[in-house]
Amino acid sequence: MNRISIAFIAAGAMLLASCDRSGGFTEVRSPVKADIPAAIAVAPDDTVWITLEFSHAIGRVRGIEALRAEKLERIDKGSENLEPLGLAVGRDGSVWFTDAPVRKISRIKPDGTIESVDLGTPIAKLGKLAVAADGAVWFAEGSMYSLTRYKNGELKRHTVETVRGNPYAVAVDSSGTAWATISNANELMRVSPQGEVSAIDVPTYGSAPGDLAVDSGGGVWFIQFRTNKLARYAAGKFDEYAIPGEKGGVAGLAIAPDGAVWFAMVRRHALCRFRKGEFKVFALPRDDARPVSLAADSKGNIWYADLGGWVGVLTAAIAQRD
Repeated sequence: MNRISIAFIAAGAMLLASCDRSGGFTEVRSPVKADIPAAIAVAPDDTVWITLEFSHAIGRVRGIEALRAEKLERIDKGSENLEPLGLAVGRDGSVWFTDAPVRKISRIKPDGTIESVDLGTPIAKLGKLAVAADGAVWFAEGSMYSLTRYKNGELKRHTVETVRGNPYAVAVDSSGTAWATISNANELMRVSPQGEVSAIDVPTYGSAPGDLAVDSGGGVWFIQFRTNKLARYAAGKFDEYAIPGEKGGVAGLAIAPDGAVWFAMVRRHALCRFRKGEFKVFALPRDDARPVSLAADSKGNIWYADLGGWVGVLTAAIAQRD
């Protein structure tokens, strides 16, 4: 394991929190009430894609004006979704998603056709998914205790060397290094471009690292679900930031173009921004809102999927405001 130096900033020391209720949100309910939006991702052209639990479809919104016009499209994929956590869009516009019930990962190609990759396993428990700059698809394959790469028609499994290994969230940095969280083992997993696997202990015991994202400088940001913290790992050092207030059920993580880190607060029915050492909470317009995943588009609009059946966006004008 790596030797780790820790910089912990306690709540109330250098962190400030405020709550914004000035609006800026647009929301649309899925046209099928049974749909449960789960994962959300933004394509290079700012088209927004959403996986839908207990549905045969993948959702699509062609930008913020389409959302305002309530144009949430549903694309039939041919089989029912179950725990559709993995979703990402490649540079070529291909939409990749996990398809655990049929033991596959699949993609919607730019021409609209759907292709699938059979995982060759009797069962499949799949977590998050990411697409690297070189087109490689990385996904958390919990049933195989693996962070798995698919590229050029080949699956390459990178096994987690712990009995508690079960990768959950995945991100790939600009060097091609793949990262994952292993919640039960309280670790970050790293796979180098050469395929070397290493594990890094998270300093706070029992923190249950969850969603993660990589910033433009290569820093790995992740949520510590049980201890209500936001953390960053870079250059062999962890920085941990206690999220002010009661535990909000933090989930989802996205890095905006201005470098701000965003996450959802399921229990507080809000989105939260961390920027320049300060947290700012943006209360959603519904008291029963349950945002669970986030994505930022090229203009800085912050999109979210809500378990209550909604897809929404916080406009950049409000999101970027001090």
